[in-house]
Amino acid sequence: MTDLTELLATAGAGGDPGPFALVRREGAAHLELFTGTVRTADRLADLPLPDGAPGPRTLALVPYRQVTERGFACVDDGAPLEFLEIAGHRRLDLTEALAALPDVPVRTADAGFDVTDDEYAATVGRVLAEEIGRGEGANFVIHRCLRATVQGPPLVAALAALRRLLTGERGAYWTFLVHTGTRVLVGASPERHVSVDDGLVMMNPISGTFRHTGADADRAALLRFLADPKEVEELYMVLDEELKMMATVAEHGGQVVGPLLKEMSHLAHTEYLLAGRGTKDVREVLRETMFAPTVTGSPMENACRVIARHERTGRRYYAGVLALLGRDDAGRQTLDAPILIRTAEISPAGELRVPVGATLVRHSTAEGEVAETHAKAAGVLAALGLGPQAPDTGPHPAVRLADDPEVRAALAARNTPLARFWLDQRSPGAGVLPGLAGRRALIVDGEDTFTGMLAHQLGALGLAVTLRPWHAAGPVDTYDLVVVGPGPGDPGSSTEPKMRTMRGLLADLLAGGRPTLAVCLGHQLLAGLLGLAPHRRDAPYQGLQREVDVFGTRRRVGFYSTFTARADTDRLTTGYGPVELARDAADGAVHALRGRGFVGVQFHPESVLSPDGMAVLADLLSGLLPAQPSTPTGEAAQPSTAAGKAPRTSTAAGTATQASTAAGNAVGSGRACLADPIGG
Repeated sequence: MTDLTELLATAGAGGDPGPFALVRREGAAHLELFTGTVRTADRLADLPLPDGAPGPRTLALVPYRQVTERGFACVDDGAPLEFLEIAGHRRLDLTEALAALPDVPVRTADAGFDVTDDEYAATVGRVLAEEIGRGEGANFVIHRCLRATVQGPPLVAALAALRRLLTGERGAYWTFLVHTGTRVLVGASPERHVSVDDGLVMMNPISGTFRHTGADADRAALLRFLADPKEVEELYMVLDEELKMMATVAEHGGQVVGPLLKEMSHLAHTEYLLAGRGTKDVREVLRETMFAPTVTGSPMENACRVIARHERTGRRYYAGVLALLGRDDAGRQTLDAPILIRTAEISPAGELRVPVGATLVRHSTAEGEVAETHAKAAGVLAALGLGPQAPDTGPHPAVRLADDPEVRAALAARNTPLARFWLDQRSPGAGVLPGLAGRRALIVDGEDTFTGMLAHQLGALGLAVTLRPWHAAGPVDTYDLVVVGPGPGDPGSSTEPKMRTMRGLLADLLAGGRPTLAVCLGHQLLAGLLGLAPHRRDAPYQGLQREVDVFGTRRRVGFYSTFTARADTDRLTTGYGPVELARDAADGAVHALRGRGFVGVQFHPESVLSPDGMAVLADLLSGLLPAQPSTPTGEAAQPSTAAGKAPRTSTAAGTATQASTAAGNAVGSGRACLADPIGG
């Protein structure tokens, strides 16, 4: 304890003990003390990760503005990418550390939100109407910030807050304090953003907030929360969005474990664990996953634009990550990165900021989202003396409702309507169609990385897939199939560059007779070229699952759309030949269309909300790309296999077991249930 004792003595005397971090990872019976030198970097790629003995190398504070590395929009507040070059690393017994940390009240003044409840409610209304209602995305996270002034030495206040979080909060993924000399961050983040260990990449989307005021949550109220459509759909949407990220950093995409219940002192969340094997540099993994949809929205690129439009202030470190980079005993890179939420930032002058946000979806209400921001801030505010402490559970630990049979059954039921492709262990090659094996597909991305998930599904069917952004020029005549993919925006726009470019591409593909699959936005643009103008729906289909007729077969699929083409007939005569339509009997909405050499679908077959998505792709692509006589069948599955029940494929065999075991080991007894995942 010598290092911590000296550090605390220096801080208590008003001195600067130098840069350090104290971290408790979930389930650990110890604190980790990191010391070293603080530096800044311009890019994530510049973070040092030298060779040498195993252990942690770098602890980075990644601000939200770093998202510009991906070319995404933000209000640039200048918050630096700071990192601690770790020179010292010690494990401290938790009981002894708690005895040493200051047990003093934290005093503040002039506390208040920078955006009032009424102003925040008005912003919620605008986002629902102007963004989700106009097709800009499925969900968006808008934040507000409580500000105050700390009375007394800021570092002592932060250390006292850390002690309260360690004793009063439960369920946190990381509980931590980081002191760089230019700022102190202290918090208890419930959410792993991304981790890499032994080549296993894991992400942990959390969504849905159940608030409680007693020492134990009310079981009946929790069961009602688990059945709430708004909460269910919110988790599905962030699951889809993080599966998109996993599609870029894991070689065969992500496999889903859960859902699970994360219980904390003031609230509970629902969550999934995603896992897949990857070989990317961990700094590239960080870059490709900036930042979690649970703190931004979806689709990601447009969510950043929406955030900048409606928040109009920088986020500093809110929604960024605290990233620990290192090496294991074999010299392989490791990464552990919680999301910077439920975190306070304190300046050397005592300026306190506690940012917090709510996820807005089509079912959101202004009143509910205002209340959610207060609930999410409760734990860290209590530690800072700005809110009530969680009720004392007495001599016995809090009741774990996650172990209740009815709660487990309610969680398991959430997986019933989901696509087994993403939930089941997959065997490489099991779903390959003879007519597709070895043929090449180009996917044109319309700014929605659903295309990454689509690439994995097409790959599972046997295609060799290339991804290309809509604005990148390149040939199409070397591909057997061109997929014009999804994206946000108004397909009726005649001036927006993306719409003009993708519309022109589709026109060229139709004129050349090249096999074409159009998905969501691509489908809307294709329908427009065929004479079916897009219409804005009265209520957006964002994150909505429906059973629809697809050319005579009932299919259950997921929609993320605000616009749709409509028709009053099942067949059209066009300049590109006859076109067959699969449309809604009630309003004429065109869910799918097909003609000679082209197919369009309004829904997302790649979504976790599309249990019949693989069957749809197998059916439609078998028509677009009939088997070639010279194509060897080998050991490939017959078409009927993929066209019926979705194949159990993805990742390497055993990933689900490895993911559950690794997750259990990583988080300790608090998450031991991952070794026996519910419904996965």
